[in-house]
Amino acid sequence: MLKIGCAEVLSKLRKIIFLTLGPAIAAFALEGFLVPNNIIDGGIVGISIITSYLTKFNLGTLILILNIPFMFLAFNKIGKKFVFQSFYAIFILAVATNALHAFKITDDLLLSTVFGGIILGTGVGIVLKNEGSLDGTEIMSLVLSKKFGYSVGEIIMAFNIFIYSAAGLVFGWERAMYSILTYVIAYRVIDTVLEGLNSAKSIRIISEHYAEIGKELLENLEIGVTYLKGTGAYSGTEKTVIYCVVSRLELTKIKEIIKQIDPNAFISVVDVHEAYGGRTKKRIDKI
Repeated sequence: MLKIGCAEVLSKLRKIIFLTLGPAIAAFALEGFLVPNNIIDGGIVGISIITSYLTKFNLGTLILILNIPFMFLAFNKIGKKFVFQSFYAIFILAVATNALHAFKITDDLLLSTVFGGIILGTGVGIVLKNEGSLDGTEIMSLVLSKKFGYSVGEIIMAFNIFIYSAAGLVFGWERAMYSILTYVIAYRVIDTVLEGLNSAKSIRIISEHYAEIGKELLENLEIGVTYLKGTGAYSGTEKTVIYCVVSRLELTKIKEIIKQIDPNAFISVVDVHEAYGGRTKKRIDKI
């Protein structure tokens, strides 16, 4: 019981640390690269940047105030744990943004776009990975998607089109295009943070020589293999499907082995964003 209690405390402490670090990193991207060069992010942060520019109102305070209605919305729809963690992360973002105000790194628009997007995506990704959020747009989109039938992605896209159009009118269309590029970079970095650099591949192999291929993979490459039973819809004959999860670096070698044993084998490769348990994750982590 004591071990379980300690593990739980450490887990919560770790989450608090990352929910503090993530917003601080995002604030550094905003104040160091984006805001001083009139480049915005999407969502509520983007609206806050435009509003702050027009009214001269404190940016950190705006980010906090504009997100509050969405936190109330999320309380009933997503749960109080998510709301508390998100509100804490947004509060840290607001405080860090004010603390780093006028902390400009560069005037170069391309450097600001690229590095601002990378750093911002890293910060947002850390928060999302620890069950929090820095933007109420996704919460709003989740609620509206259930009510009107549109997907979350479609609603976010429509919302951001409005925001970047407003940015074009306020800051000029060149800055709006840089802002869109920042959003795209940040979006890809968020995916990398959430999925990890060691993304794996799941492989399904259909071959008459399944036993030989499976033995080669298991003994020579030390790859865990599972045999699945299936039936060909056209032929009606039973098939044995080889299933395994490997790293990207192992994929090429596996293809070579299969080609040598059975050039006519059917191979299906699918991205695996997360893999837990067994020998798979241990092997992937080593690579």
